[in-house]
Amino acid sequence: MKDLICDEFQNVVGELLIRHRSILDILSKLSESNCRVNRAVVKSVTTCGCLSVEATKIQLPEQINSFEELKQYMDSHLKGQLCPNCEEVVYNELGKLLFYTAALCNALDINLYDAFIKEYKKANTLGIFNMT
Repeated sequence: MKDLICDEFQNVVGELLIRHRSILDILSKLSESNCRVNRAVVKSVTTCGCLSVEATKIQLPEQINSFEELKQYMDSHLKGQLCPNCEEVVYNELGKLLFYTAALCNALDINLYDAFIKEYKKANTLGIFNMT
């Protein structure tokens, strides 16, 4: 069922995308969308204040015995939670990013769901060795 929703989304994007059909337009819109996601998160910190960033150097003990133990020392540096307004903005910008990702898949004749599944299987199989 989920693959049908993803495929249908990709089909709808293909039908709706008229003005920015050139690969150059798609790439620039994808890049712009990525920047807008970043900007929405930044504004939640700098303008709204519902999030804050508290970053310090990660202090790791000399001896770590497992990946699970290492995860205990990692931090996103984010404090707080998106307020409803900022959350809506981030959702909208992520939606546009997904739209142009689907458009790029269409232009390159790549199935979005297949790309998702391929990455999922790689991450699931390689585990910690998949870290990028």
